[in-house]
Amino acid sequence: MIYLDYAATCPLSKEAADAYVRTATEFYGNTESFHDIGSRAHDLLEQCRLTLASFLHVPSSGIYFTSGGTESNLICIRSLLTLTNTKGHIITTLAEHSSISNFLSILEDNGYEVTYLPFDHNGQIDSKQFAAAIRPDTILAIIQHANSELGSIQPIEEISALCKIHQIYLHCDCVHSFTKVDITPVSQVVDSLAISAHKFYGPKGAGLAYIHPAHPIRGLLPNTSHEKGLRPGTVNLPAIVAMTIAADESMRTWKQTRTHAQILRQAFITHCVHFDSIIYEAPKERQIPSTIGMRIPGIEGQYVMLEANRKGFCIATGSACATNAQLPSSAMSAIGVNGKAAKEFFRISTGTETSKEQLIALAELLATIKESMG
Repeated sequence: MIYLDYAATCPLSKEAADAYVRTATEFYGNTESFHDIGSRAHDLLEQCRLTLASFLHVPSSGIYFTSGGTESNLICIRSLLTLTNTKGHIITTLAEHSSISNFLSILEDNGYEVTYLPFDHNGQIDSKQFAAAIRPDTILAIIQHANSELGSIQPIEEISALCKIHQIYLHCDCVHSFTKVDITPVSQVVDSLAISAHKFYGPKGAGLAYIHPAHPIRGLLPNTSHEKGLRPGTVNLPAIVAMTIAADESMRTWKQTRTHAQILRQAFITHCVHFDSIIYEAPKERQIPSTIGMRIPGIEGQYVMLEANRKGFCIATGSACATNAQLPSSAMSAIGVNGKAAKEFFRISTGTETSKEQLIALAELLATIKESMG
């Protein structure tokens, strides 16, 4: 099988896997134990915290280790909401990750009001539209850095400037962008952000939440000792070390990886001109090149995905965290593509092992599928 679903998850790198095994066998102590074995584990945990903070260019005191992107998003949002004394107004987009949109539904049921902003045809929100949505009772904005279905990058710096003027907290889901683009301009201006290890060749079950140290945090449960009381449960040190190793690898090579992805993307798009298809993309500087969101008019995305799978290609119909619901792509809805057209969406996402020949072969297969359907 040719794997083209790296946006859903990446294989674990050999270096990260080796680090996981070594940590699990040699640094097995509980990081909160006071004996020497526990202290060795604690020191290693804090070194990981310092290293990841250096990649984000943020204070290490704001780094909290979690089980992944979903938990990081929830912890950040909940923490920022505890800083306010009212159930006020929240601004977000129509295409946030399901971990956020599902939590927002709960918040709406509990008295919060939420404004959902659409995308333009490039898959981006308009900062002027964001400004127009601000109300006197707006307390929080939740805007993903890069959309996981389209790869479009949002104008976080502009949005942050507006938030600061109006004293609005800003959370940014950076799961799809970390190690694919330089997120330093984002990490410097947000109140919190989330990343997930398995999106950059680290292990599943590990992630990071950054909450600006200026904000006092309140843990989920009282009297919790781990992660400065923010979350309960013994930390998964082997996964955290493996995540740090994977992040180091990816950060050292992200520019070469991006160039490789751009070459692959252009080769694929060039071969797609031979059949009727629609590819959604933002301007080059605002696009994650490894993510290709598209549809073939008249053919359901799920049919395309199953036919591709039958021919040995792994692609997706959208975010893996929401696919089973059989709902239209949230990104398509955000752009204004609805009904049957929205269900035509599918996503191709490339990785370090993807070749130009593989994408050309997929484009030829898609042309065959289109031809067979008339």
